[in-house]
Amino acid sequence: MARFKNFTPAGVIPATLLALTPDYEIDWSETSRHLNQVAATTGLSAITVNGHASEVHACTFDEQREILDRSLDDVGDKIPLIAGIFADGSHEAARLARMSTEAGASALLVFPSSVLMMGGERRPEMAEAHFKMIAEASDLPLIAFNYACWTNLAYPLDTIIRLAEAVPTLAAIKDWTAEPMEHERNVRTLQSLPRPINVLSTNSAWLMQSLTTGCAGLLSGAGSVIPDLQVALFQAIQAGDLPRAREINDRMQPITQAFYAPPFLDMHNRMKEAAVILGRLERAIVRPPLMKLTEAEIARIAAALKEGRIGHDGAEDLNLEPLRGLAAE
Repeated sequence: MARFKNFTPAGVIPATLLALTPDYEIDWSETSRHLNQVAATTGLSAITVNGHASEVHACTFDEQREILDRSLDDVGDKIPLIAGIFADGSHEAARLARMSTEAGASALLVFPSSVLMMGGERRPEMAEAHFKMIAEASDLPLIAFNYACWTNLAYPLDTIIRLAEAVPTLAAIKDWTAEPMEHERNVRTLQSLPRPINVLSTNSAWLMQSLTTGCAGLLSGAGSVIPDLQVALFQAIQAGDLPRAREINDRMQPITQAFYAPPFLDMHNRMKEAAVILGRLERAIVRPPLMKLTEAEIARIAAALKEGRIGHDGAEDLNLEPLRGLAAE
């Protein structure tokens, strides 16, 4: 059973990193240290594991199960955990969903199958079949990860509406729609359905602009390093405090510009290096084909953290107050 019943995906949800040893095994003690530090942030509504930030593409089924089990042991009694469902085949996705549900996750983040990147937008029934098979294996709330259009894995808005009608447990989308006009259309349309579907922004490189469209929350790998700034920005937007939002955004900009610079696939690699610079992780090791960053890029990340005034314990001189109704119940 889920540790947090009736959880609704909303608010600020970081996706945490996975620490590795020099021989590419999981460093459980460092992963736990990282997770506990993120979970201690005031104002979070949940944490995601087995996502992009934790290199789920390079983790076996058994590793994903152990990551979730250990994460639940560490913080599962304090905050809901969302488990990523990353699989190309629907049967394997259902297997992961069943395992995550039995372990105690509170929601599932469903990645698109890469099979759909070769014209899947023309066959919405394929996405529907994928989600239905997952929903049959789990009664947990589902979050559809909607990719950017340039990946060829985006769900057209009509497909998302179709999923909302066909899968009653679909509760939210993690929206990586990189085109602002389409992103805002998703927010306005999906959150106004008879059964609203929450839009969680993952446009972390332009998060302030994204949140002002009315997103119900955010789900972001950058939250592994700057969760407190994300909470502060979300609070300011929710309160309509534009000057405060701009102040927080000014601090975030050098950091997110460093994280999400080309090549985009290095974003979580950079976050690991940031965690090492801040003394929050011992090593920044990634599993191939991801590779170590250059010393010049690591120096740029260090400079960005300094400009944003980020220290070991978080953003300096930052006061957070939990938002009512958004914290986990």
